[in-house]
Amino acid sequence: MSNLFLGIDLGTTSVKAVLLAADAKTVVVGHSEPTAADLSDVTGIKAKEQDPSLIINAVNRCLDQLPRDKLQYVCRVGLTGQMHGVLFWRANSGCDWSDGDFFTPRDTSQLVTWQDGRCSSDFLSSLPKPECHLGVSTGFGCATIFWYMKHRPKFLEDFNVAGTIQDYVVSMLCGLDSCVMTPQNAASWGFFNTATNQWNENILKAAGFPIHLLPRCVPSGGLAGQTCSAWHGVPAGTHVGAALGDFQCSVYSCMTAPADGVLNISTSAQLTFAMPADFTPPDSPQLESSISYFPYFDSSYLAVAASLNGGNVLATFVETLTAWMKELGMFFSLLLDPYSALQRCSYPILSLYHCKCQCSLLRLYVT
Repeated sequence: MSNLFLGIDLGTTSVKAVLLAADAKTVVVGHSEPTAADLSDVTGIKAKEQDPSLIINAVNRCLDQLPRDKLQYVCRVGLTGQMHGVLFWRANSGCDWSDGDFFTPRDTSQLVTWQDGRCSSDFLSSLPKPECHLGVSTGFGCATIFWYMKHRPKFLEDFNVAGTIQDYVVSMLCGLDSCVMTPQNAASWGFFNTATNQWNENILKAAGFPIHLLPRCVPSGGLAGQTCSAWHGVPAGTHVGAALGDFQCSVYSCMTAPADGVLNISTSAQLTFAMPADFTPPDSPQLESSISYFPYFDSSYLAVAASLNGGNVLATFVETLTAWMKELGMFFSLLLDPYSALQRCSYPILSLYHCKCQCSLLRLYVT
C-alpha cells in the first residue's frame, strides 16, 4: 500500500482525523469526535477553560476508529488546532505512555482557550505595547500569562513549558522537553514579530514576563521531530510537522487561486483573502482597523475580517431549539452533530411559527 499522511485538527468543540493518500492527495478515511471538554467557570472571572484530558481522550477515540492496517503506512503526521489559547505543562513529565501505544496527559494545567474573558480592557491597557502589527486581546496566550503573573504568580511556578493544545500534542508525540511553535500560532499569542519571526523578548523581559515559557519558533510547514513511540499503529520514527493554525489550514484547503476569497465558518467565522507576495504589515497594531493580517505560508499574509460568532451561535441555537422541543413535550435524544439536530428539531418550531404568523394575519384581516 502507498504511504499515507495523518492529519489531525484539535478544534474548540471536536477533534477530527483524516488519512490522506500521499501520492493522489485523496482522502482515504476520516473520523471526528466531540471533545465535551468545557469546564464551568466557578471563579466568576469569565474564565473559559477546557480539560486537556478530555481533549486527548477524544483524540484517542478518534484514532481508534481509523483502520490500524492503514495507520501503519503513515509516513507523516500533521496537526492543527484552536489558536490563541495556552496550556502549561512540566517538561519530561507532561504525559504518560504506560497504558499502551497512546498517551494521556499528566502534570498539565487546564487549557485556557481563545474564548477566555479574564483579561479586562483595563488590564490589557496596562500591558506593555507590543512591537508587532497584531494587538493583544483577552484569550491570547501572552495576555493570559501576564494575568497569571499579576493574580496567581504561584501558579506559573508549577510549570516550565507552555504552548497551544496542538503544540502540546506535537511535543508529547516527539518526546520533546520544550515546545516548538510556528509563526501562525506564535502570532496568535501576541508579542510576536512576524517580520523577524521573533518574540518581543526585550519588551517582555523588561515587564518581568517569564520568557522561558516562550516556545521556540520553527517555519510554518517545517518538522518538529519524529514520533518517539508507536502511536495507535503509527510507527515510531514517523515525521511530525510543527503544529499549524486551524484558520490558515482551513484557508489552504480551499483557496485554489491567489485571487480567491474564503469565508470560513467554524466555532467562529472569518472572511479572508491573500495579500500580494511583497506585502509588509504595519509596524504596530492598527486598533481602529477591522482588518488583521495573519501570517500564512512562505512569509505571506492573509487579510482577515474576523467574527467571534460562527458555529458557536449555531450550537447555542440548537440547544435553545432542543429546550423548546422538551417544553412542547417532543422528547428525543440530541444528536452529537448540531447540524443534524438542527434539521431534526427546527421544522416543527418553524412550522409552529408559520402557523402563528398565519393566525396573526388572519386576525389582521378580520379586524
